[in-house]
Amino acid sequence: MNTESAKPIVVKIGGSTFGGGDTTVEDLVALQKRDILPVLVHGGGNRVTEWLGKMGISTSFVRGQRVTDRETLDVVIAVLTGLVNKELVAAINLSGGKAIGISGIDGGLIRGRIESPEMGYMGQVTKVNIEPIEAILDAGYIPVIAPGGLKLPAEDDDPVILLNINGDVTAGELALALKAERLIFLTDVPGVCDNSGKLLPKLSAAEAGALLASGVISGGMIPKVEACLRAREIGSSAQIINGRLPHVLLAAIQDQAPGTEIQ
Repeated sequence: MNTESAKPIVVKIGGSTFGGGDTTVEDLVALQKRDILPVLVHGGGNRVTEWLGKMGISTSFVRGQRVTDRETLDVVIAVLTGLVNKELVAAINLSGGKAIGISGIDGGLIRGRIESPEMGYMGQVTKVNIEPIEAILDAGYIPVIAPGGLKLPAEDDDPVILLNINGDVTAGELALALKAERLIFLTDVPGVCDNSGKLLPKLSAAEAGALLASGVISGGMIPKVEACLRAREIGSSAQIINGRLPHVLLAAIQDQAPGTEIQ
């Protein structure tokens, strides 16, 4: 595969959509065999919360992103870059695909800075180095990317050098940096809905911005929509679809998946 002759697609899968009966791995392998270049970004917040609970560590969220103190950071990095990432890589390889797992930390893929004191070690992306992804794609493998990043040197004496980077934010920034053809979010909901719960199949950037400002788009949907808006800056197709439907990823590639498209 040559990344110079084909644009990749960035697919973000949440931990809540990956499990028994899920067809995402099967779809990814099918895409790879068609010489389509999938770049998979995964979350796993539910697994992180589960492990934090086992360790007696409380957790909270602001605008869909996890407040990350030092203890939480250790668990986030361990669970996402270790357990969740390797489960996905194993599933793809055992299904006849070729995948290599990395994190935003590997190869200096993602660098960031502290977003705000109240968020702790939850970072904001400042730089993306796409060379590791291009190398994996050119070798014929699917990059499976766990969130996380390198912390920019601070003026203080904080020895922490890692950051928690939201997976949705990661997907949006990678789509932008890779000039991806598509950004597809596989979620556990039908898409973006209005106040009455009605699915909104298409949203302009202005409409999406208004829904964000009014609070209709809330919680974990906020970073997804914001990431779609980032991808739209370079003209990438951006979709938020129900990842629990059979073979919905293949349908999304053909613009036939139910959900929300940010135009």
